[in-house]
Amino acid sequence: MASSERSALLTYRLCGGSAEEERGRERGRGAAASSPFSSSAAAAAAPRKLPTFLGVVVPTLLSMFSVVLFLRLGFVVGHAGLYQALAMFAVAYFIIGMTVLSVCAIATNGALDAGGAYYMISRALGPEFGGSIGIMFFLANVCGSALYVLGLVEAVVDSFGIPPGQKVGTGVHVLPQSYWYELLYGTILLALCLVVCLVGASIYAKATFLIFLIVAGVLGTILVSFFATRPLGVPIRMPHLNSSETENGNFTGFSLATLRENLGGGYGVDYTTGQMMSFSSVFAVMFNGCTGIMAGSNMSGDLKRPSYSIPRGTISAVLFTYLVYNLLAFLMCATCSRTLLQKDYGFLRDISIFPPLVTVGIYAATLSAAMSNLIGASRILYALARDDLFGRALALAKRTSASGNPIMAVILSWLVVQLVLFSGKLNTIAGVVTTFFLLVYATVNLACLALEWASAPNFRPTFRYFSWHTCLLGIAGCCVMMFLISPVSASASLGFLLLLLLALHYLSPSSTWGYISQALIFHQVRKYLLMLDVRKDHVKFWRPQMLLMVQNPRGSPRLIDFVNDLKKSGLYVLGHVELQDLDALPSDPLQPQQDSWLGLVDKLNVKAFVSLTLAPSVRHGVRQLLFTSGLGGMRPNTLVLGFYDDAAPRDGLAQHPAFTSAREELPLGFPPLRAPAAPKLLSPREYVGIVADALKMLRNVLLARQLESLDKAWELRRAASPPPTIHVWPVNLLRPDSARYADTCSLFLLQMACVLNMARAWRRARLRLFLCVEAGAMPGAQEDKLRQLLKDLRIQAQIQLVPWDSVVRLHWQAQRGTPGGPAPAEDEDEEGAAVNFPANATQVSDEYVCAANKMVLEQGPAPAVRFLYLPRPPADTSLYPLYLRQLELLTRGLGPTVLVHGVSAVTSTQL
Repeated sequence: MASSERSALLTYRLCGGSAEEERGRERGRGAAASSPFSSSAAAAAAPRKLPTFLGVVVPTLLSMFSVVLFLRLGFVVGHAGLYQALAMFAVAYFIIGMTVLSVCAIATNGALDAGGAYYMISRALGPEFGGSIGIMFFLANVCGSALYVLGLVEAVVDSFGIPPGQKVGTGVHVLPQSYWYELLYGTILLALCLVVCLVGASIYAKATFLIFLIVAGVLGTILVSFFATRPLGVPIRMPHLNSSETENGNFTGFSLATLRENLGGGYGVDYTTGQMMSFSSVFAVMFNGCTGIMAGSNMSGDLKRPSYSIPRGTISAVLFTYLVYNLLAFLMCATCSRTLLQKDYGFLRDISIFPPLVTVGIYAATLSAAMSNLIGASRILYALARDDLFGRALALAKRTSASGNPIMAVILSWLVVQLVLFSGKLNTIAGVVTTFFLLVYATVNLACLALEWASAPNFRPTFRYFSWHTCLLGIAGCCVMMFLISPVSASASLGFLLLLLLALHYLSPSSTWGYISQALIFHQVRKYLLMLDVRKDHVKFWRPQMLLMVQNPRGSPRLIDFVNDLKKSGLYVLGHVELQDLDALPSDPLQPQQDSWLGLVDKLNVKAFVSLTLAPSVRHGVRQLLFTSGLGGMRPNTLVLGFYDDAAPRDGLAQHPAFTSAREELPLGFPPLRAPAAPKLLSPREYVGIVADALKMLRNVLLARQLESLDKAWELRRAASPPPTIHVWPVNLLRPDSARYADTCSLFLLQMACVLNMARAWRRARLRLFLCVEAGAMPGAQEDKLRQLLKDLRIQAQIQLVPWDSVVRLHWQAQRGTPGGPAPAEDEDEEGAAVNFPANATQVSDEYVCAANKMVLEQGPAPAVRFLYLPRPPADTSLYPLYLRQLELLTRGLGPTVLVHGVSAVTSTQL
């Protein structure tokens, strides 16, 4: 199997390649990146070491068992009461439960790399969503780390701080208390976290395991203390009271009276901030005990088997913490007075059978959570920098140590956490942290929902306990709680997310990750294409659907742009025929050209598809494209060809503003233009045959001549008065014996001119309609009829009468000079029915055609573009060269001209 055919997932599973190798393969670094030798080398440089328990369960438990468990669970229960506290836990765990299901589904659908939630979202939703949510998740982890550091400072000051009202401490109470001193303590503790994280993931995992053992011992001690400690009074020193004044809280032991007192809510003032508490503010603090569910997925780059470890480890940790929180809430309500719960956040130490162990547990848990968030933030920042979504802004974060630890990302994350520490109090930033995490969780659910709705065959997660219902419930829960907690923070976060989305959409480079938007669009487009029934087409809703045949884009950029204005929100296909035989070739030669054509479409900013084909001749290729281009009800109904003449091709792409303004080279996939003396790829007979084929297939035909000389920007932006004009000649100038302006072809020609005038770039132009009249033909009556027709069709145009007796006289003189000249030939009826012309019906004299050309040319001032009637090719194929020569004479020197022949009714006077 060729290296280009091996997916990253197959290589990950079969070859054991490292994350670095997969990134190299994704970016197309060459065959060397996919070799077994480079695979083993990369694996040796950045090994995956951590198992499920150490890599997922322990970090998740410690992130959730931190500040809330030891310092804020009493605060939650004391203010909210047992019933509301249990409701808060139920709501919070419902939200994170739905999110965990989505995380497990995404994590088991392929190989995971470093970055956790960022990696999942970016690879599922594309770089715009991934990058913006990655920044939000980085900020969430940064603020979370600061929150835990502030919680640790609060615990240290509570244990060793000088009591309020005293200038000198006694015993162990020696630490001064003030804003700047507490900031200093936080800085020192954060520096300790930085040192551990700089050493790497292995030492972090070992440190967290030791902390986990301590926390487990402390938790067991606390549970025993509720049963073993006798009732006691706990003196409480409040910050606003003098040192000699205290309040008393009570530990009553198990008491039905205490339980009844604590069942309902009793919201009061938070003694650390002086603010009145409510359900939403208490929930914001409590939810921080649930935000650790991503701690394991953040370590995905360091896990042995991320897809195996993340689901099992995360679900186990979430279930265990939910049971512990509910059990402790009940025990607190049954044994502690509301005063103790509300006004002493460190009361667990006071009621413990061994208080020093609780103190150590608080320090260890909060320190571990701070490290977990710091190392998680650094991994996200490193992943963002490595993906180059923000260019040079994050280039510094790419640097790693010899062992692969992203040391610069750790240092940058530490600096941002240090800035957040200036907020000062834990409860102050709790709402912001909760909002950030809820937004990230909502996006994780959105990513899983999008993958499920896209119905992509490759979305086959081994974890099946989820559905689009759980994703929607998770999104709804996150959004509702975000705005309930803090409408201002939620609105600001969403606004910042939107700005990041827009910036990344326009500035970030394209990626090879795959875009979920493309899968969703495909899913919806297929559905609507099936609903687009061609049997329900109606002339009222007709729109042009163009197939423009392009031999070499270098010679026709302005024609491509002009047809883009003509399509009127319809289908637009750029067709190209390559004259080769697939049987004689080793592979399809069109595949390498596809990217060049798509790049051309992007640079010219035209809304077009590209359709390339192989054929033995141009005529056969155009037939193929007319038969096969489009899908369902979206098929080309109009063929556009450049005019067949002897003009030397010019490289218009080199002078096009899309390329001259950009500092880029021209697309290299297109060959140089044909030399003037070189033979053409098709003959005049074959060219006219293409026109005849299209008409037989009931396709409208447009022949564009000298459109490359049309400088649309100059024509439409010049300040001269009057504005530029579009000249419309709705009569068949090559059939003066049957010239009229109300047949199907004439109406189609008029419609196309009107469509061009409706385009935004052409709205300033004015339509001028020319009515050819002969003496004695009541020109006034013809003008009135034409004016009424324009009124019925809601077309604004100026009508100009053009006497052409002298021109028609040349035609009849030539006919009378021909022995056995033909009688007036049969023509199309007003419904556009196809008829057969006599073989010599197009044999008007060159003198007449030149006179008609002169008549058109004399109608000044010169317009921006002219629309002329294109007669049908003659039935006799031997007359094709003569037909083409007369078209050349008719349009010679007219400037940008479009010859139009329509076979379908396209105008309607009905509502």
